[in-house]
Amino acid sequence: MVEGLGEDEQRAWQGLLAVMLVGIPQVERTFRAHGLVHIEYGLLNALARQPLRLSDLAAVGNVSISRLSHRVSKLVERGYVRLRPDASDGRASVAEITDEGRAVIAEIAPHHAQALREVLFDHLTPEQTAALADAMQVVGTKLGACLDGRPH
Repeated sequence: MVEGLGEDEQRAWQGLLAVMLVGIPQVERTFRAHGLVHIEYGLLNALARQPLRLSDLAAVGNVSISRLSHRVSKLVERGYVRLRPDASDGRASVAEITDEGRAVIAEIAPHHAQALREVLFDHLTPEQTAALADAMQVVGTKLGACLDGRPH
């Protein structure tokens, strides 16, 4: 028989659920007002750092190629992203953010950061924020979702 969660595990799980169910929707309002969904905002942020092959962008966004294709098509239609052939492999495409895409990210970013602070970081000490970052990077890495190359 499998034991139930310990007290600290239960508290952590309940806190995570509260963040996911209440906090994340509050944060999502910052980009939904611009017609973007969470994955699209994340893709634009990734492309704001550098152009990426679609396969690499799918890995960074932790999405399937078919889901990525659908989302990138919407971003292309809106003028936020353009696709070009990969110079080193003509079979692959590279996505890059446009000036319009950079402008929408610049418009959203301060509101997004403010919402994240209000939902999460304003309630934590710097030490708690660092501990949360360490813990979530470990979990995210184990799930295969922390692919930014920074030390964890």
